[in-house]
Amino acid sequence: MRIDAHHHVWDLAVRDQPWTAGLPRLRRTFTYGDLTADLDRHGIDGTILVQTVTVAAETPEMLALARATPRIVGVVGWTDLTAPDVAERIPRDSRLVGLRHQVQSEPDPGWLLRPDVQRGLAAVAAANLSYDLVVTADQLPAVAAAVERLPQVRFVLDHAGKPPIAAGRLDPWRAHLAAIAKHPNVACKLSGLVTEAGPDLDTVSPYAAQVLDTFGPARVMFGSDWPVLLLRTDYDTVIGQAEQATAGLSTTERADVFGGTAARWYGPLWLR
Repeated sequence: MRIDAHHHVWDLAVRDQPWTAGLPRLRRTFTYGDLTADLDRHGIDGTILVQTVTVAAETPEMLALARATPRIVGVVGWTDLTAPDVAERIPRDSRLVGLRHQVQSEPDPGWLLRPDVQRGLAAVAAANLSYDLVVTADQLPAVAAAVERLPQVRFVLDHAGKPPIAAGRLDPWRAHLAAIAKHPNVACKLSGLVTEAGPDLDTVSPYAAQVLDTFGPARVMFGSDWPVLLLRTDYDTVIGQAEQATAGLSTTERADVFGGTAARWYGPLWLR
């Protein structure tokens, strides 16, 4: 199964997306139907739909869309990790494969290490779900500490931890990535790199290579980050960059990046 492991949809008539303010290319409704031509063109069999706002009602809406859309093989939703009853708040739906929170927006750089958050992450593991980490590069030390403290949690690092591509720096991002990759309970998404790049999108190449070298193809999964990618380019360019980055891998390794890793990390998606 060829999987795009990271994309979004939203309907501004249902709910505002405040983070799109000032981003005219994203300040509209995006439906799954808007994505299907890209998926067809590149032979994508299934997708992982990922939350966009910290609103509990969004998750059941995404799950309903997944029930109506067989090509959506999994949903990464949201719930309040800090709630005392977090275990009861997690939806019981076979299409829910993970949870996520906009840690990148938390002012506390150690938010992931708070006792209430750690308790919530343990509840995610108890529910047999993965946890996606959307963080900034300066939050990566806290990520390394969190994944070490919670070896029972399957973590997925979104957008490779948002490296400073526009600034042209590999370090200290590269060192932090290595510290995280030492822990076998973490996978990494080859996604969102064009959003971090400067005017020359070719500058993402060494960062993509670093992700593959650090985690290995068996723990890397391709994600388009559609429609956010439209801020910089199109679907064809993003998947083309990923295919170029993996061109030197074996057939099995490329199959991992374009589906196998996501299927293992998020569960046997074709059985859900």
